[in-house]
Amino acid sequence: MLRRAVLPVVLLACVPLTACGGGDAGEVHAWGVAAPYLPPPDPSVIARAHPAATPAPTAPAPATSPDDAPAAGAPSDAQVEADLEHAYGGKAGTDLDQAAIDDNGLAIIPETAPHKLVALMHAANDVARKPYVYGGGHGRTAGEIWTDSAYDCSGSVSYALAAAGYLDGPQVSGALMTFGKPGPGKWVTIYANGGHAFMVVAGLRFDTSGRQVTGTRWQSADARSYAGFAVRHPPGL
Repeated sequence: MLRRAVLPVVLLACVPLTACGGGDAGEVHAWGVAAPYLPPPDPSVIARAHPAATPAPTAPAPATSPDDAPAAGAPSDAQVEADLEHAYGGKAGTDLDQAAIDDNGLAIIPETAPHKLVALMHAANDVARKPYVYGGGHGRTAGEIWTDSAYDCSGSVSYALAAAGYLDGPQVSGALMTFGKPGPGKWVTIYANGGHAFMVVAGLRFDTSGRQVTGTRWQSADARSYAGFAVRHPPGL
């Protein structure tokens, strides 16, 4: 006669506990249970209970509906490319770091520009169309934000550099000969001598000397000679 195995029953005594860190309930001991106290699962039983599922058939891609078609009157890809080429000059998308000049004579800031360059170009746009007056933009002391109704060459360059945190006050063109670091920068290159100062920013020339012709200080970078100027750039730009 087979006897049924009787599993031992372990009775757990209730042990009163107090809050963390207080009371005198004494030590609490864990009950030791010999392992394994439950038999491991039989893999064959699991396989029979859960047969391998066959992969569901892939649903066909839905057919393109009329709603997916371009809206009536939307420009074609060729038209968009032509508009970008007109705005930026040259083949669209060939140089993401290249700025452009809009119809108002202001610089279009490249999307790749770092935050200091964005601040510099916004400030340059603020004074790009203001008149030229010798000494303009030099009427404020260091540490103050200065604005003027007209700017000379170094005054306009200084204003843009100050907006990006590179100057505390206006500098004359001779002082800009030793500004920053020597050589051209990736984004901004300053050209200065004892009588004139201008800069090339993201491929555009910011130069008072062209304002009387075009109405803006933003010019094509290759429209003048660069001989006779000290070449400097702001650190990091």
